[in-house]
Amino acid sequence: MPQENSDWRARLEKILRLEQSTGYRDAAVTCGLEAFLRDHLPELLPRAEGYSAAGENDRRHAVERLLQVLSPPSVAKRHPLEVPRIDLDAPITEADGVGTKRASLLAKLGIETIEDLILYFPRRLEDRTRFVSIGSVRMGESVCIRGEVAAVSQQRLRRGMNLVKAAVGDGTGFLYGVWFNQPWIAKQLNRGDAIDLFGRIERSRRELQMNSPVWEPAGTGIEIGRWVPVYPATEGVTDRAIRALIHRNLDACLPSMVELLPRAVREAQGHVPRRAAVEAIHRPADAGAFEQARQALAFEELTLLQLGLLGTAREAPGRERSSDGSLVSSFHATLPFQLTSAQRAALVEMRDDLARPTRMMRLLQGDVGSGKTLVALSAALRVIDAGFQVAFMVPTEILAEQHAATFERLLADLPVTVRLLTGASKGKAAIRSGIEDGEVDLLVGTHALIQDEVSFRDLGLVIVDEQHRFGVVQRSRIEEKGDRVDVLVMSATPIPRTITLTLYGEFDVSVLDELPLGERAIETRWVEEKQREDVYRWVGGFLDAGRKGYVVLPLVSESEKLAIKAAVQVADELAEKFPSRGIGLIHGRLSSKEKADAMRAFVVGEARLLVATTVIEVGIDVPDADFIVIEHADRFGLSQLHQLRGRIGRAGQPSECIVIADATTEEATQRLRAFETHDDGFRLSEEDLRIRGPGDLLGTQQHGYISRLRAVDLMRDLNLMREARSAARRILERGPVPPDMGAEIERRYGEMIRFLRV
Repeated sequence: MPQENSDWRARLEKILRLEQSTGYRDAAVTCGLEAFLRDHLPELLPRAEGYSAAGENDRRHAVERLLQVLSPPSVAKRHPLEVPRIDLDAPITEADGVGTKRASLLAKLGIETIEDLILYFPRRLEDRTRFVSIGSVRMGESVCIRGEVAAVSQQRLRRGMNLVKAAVGDGTGFLYGVWFNQPWIAKQLNRGDAIDLFGRIERSRRELQMNSPVWEPAGTGIEIGRWVPVYPATEGVTDRAIRALIHRNLDACLPSMVELLPRAVREAQGHVPRRAAVEAIHRPADAGAFEQARQALAFEELTLLQLGLLGTAREAPGRERSSDGSLVSSFHATLPFQLTSAQRAALVEMRDDLARPTRMMRLLQGDVGSGKTLVALSAALRVIDAGFQVAFMVPTEILAEQHAATFERLLADLPVTVRLLTGASKGKAAIRSGIEDGEVDLLVGTHALIQDEVSFRDLGLVIVDEQHRFGVVQRSRIEEKGDRVDVLVMSATPIPRTITLTLYGEFDVSVLDELPLGERAIETRWVEEKQREDVYRWVGGFLDAGRKGYVVLPLVSESEKLAIKAAVQVADELAEKFPSRGIGLIHGRLSSKEKADAMRAFVVGEARLLVATTVIEVGIDVPDADFIVIEHADRFGLSQLHQLRGRIGRAGQPSECIVIADATTEEATQRLRAFETHDDGFRLSEEDLRIRGPGDLLGTQQHGYISRLRAVDLMRDLNLMREARSAARRILERGPVPPDMGAEIERRYGEMIRFLRV
């Protein structure tokens, strides 16, 4: 029987005092009680009269009975630990601790139902288990400190700000906890109190400090002294408040959670059951348990998404478009170079796709200069050889015009009719007539291809270049112009393989990871704005040596809000600086004829320096261009910078890329350093994902869809994504998706799947 002055009594009193001061049992109290029970259950169970040893594993009941015996009856009655089970689909306002005001704040985080709350997973796990002495701390580390409050002060700063400062000592030194605009803390801390602190060690005016540290009475073991999950938060709802809400509702919700994946599928991958994973990710025993739970939940998310994508993709049959390949063979015989092994492998995959009675859905992905267009043209010839037409849709008129001219030149000796259709094309009626009659084999164009007036005799293949630049309706409308058309989408923006497998689950993927001319020799340098004049002295030297290149800016004309040199002004400035060199200008506001004239002058050498906006970002192929200057490079994303760099050195010659920027943020600094260091597009895309997340890579709408995958780690889960895709295929091989699982897929990812499928 424990003594009345045992440690358990002092510890329990601290927990109950915290409960009474907050007025309700929050996550801190719940976790503290659970830790208390774990540590003291053997010695305290005998005090819970009538409670048998067989019930020791029932954590909630044990705590409730012990509270009834060990705490004042009013507390146990006012705050029972047992929470009634609730409907997971109920609105969040029915969750314990959520009113109308808090519900509106939670909605910003996508939390609208009780299930949304329970499935709102932490983004990381914080180790608050390591206590160190104040005398041994190191700057910048996040640690736990236990000490005694020596003094507490409070002062009002200018602009109405309030500062609370507490000096804490442990015999090895003193440390100051500092809190801004939290005046109530001054009333909660008293001289002589033993407290625990967790935070980052800093030094200010020779003082060791923790700014806004987490604190609690020493030994409470609630927010300090354990592994703590950290949740994405928003203004008005702190991470700690989210943690409290989840813990207050978790016990009641867990019994209502059901397995979504077949048991055999889950166990084959060694994943824990869903209910156990949800509890472990919110209440992890350690880092290993947290990661095990996260992987189980990520596998579930990815498998359900892949089931939705693969299921819809396989519903529509296709048409066989096999041929003897004579057109392709004739075309390849005219090429002055050999295809890379990656190009040949991709063509074999597409040949097999086209010979099957199911639709080809393939993503062709590769770095700048890897030869995607040549592979796509070869696939188009195979379809044309089988008697069908091909539509090749691109996002800009410049790119469409360049592709059409290139295709006509490459196919001049073959019986293939190529036509260009854009908003600026002349003789549209004649072109449309040729398309409808079947005289046009390969139609290259922009959004003009999806106009109602455009009708194909028998469209067999749609090729979409830079597909992420097209909207849902645009991509679906071009496919609807044929009967069960095959689809080939291309991306010149390398996307990390993790995201590729997630977003394009219904697509087979071909990756071109070789360059036809070998590795490019492009030297990249980042300089500050103050070196701009030096850069243009270098440019003058380039031009004197007969070299050709670009100057790229983010805006067309000067902006009052942004102090950025604009294309028009810089073109005038450089024309004065280099009057005999020929300065061209191209941007999105020029007419189609003006753009074409500017590009022609640059290609033939009448203009040796082309000032441009990002209209040249993709598709521009001027083989002898070998330098580029990118001004205000901090205004561009990594993928944009890489695409712009890809405009030079296209004949394999040594080239130079100079970026000018004054990085004003840590993110911009990381981005520019990565660009200067790496020239591999896939490596850069992974750096972009690490620095900024998926938004810049995928665009706003796709980013929103990715955010629905709450447990998935896009940087680390490539193997997990492959496992999920294989598992989804195995499930579909056994038959249709069960109705309950199908309803869950539709509820979670229906809109996402419809967006990605078109």
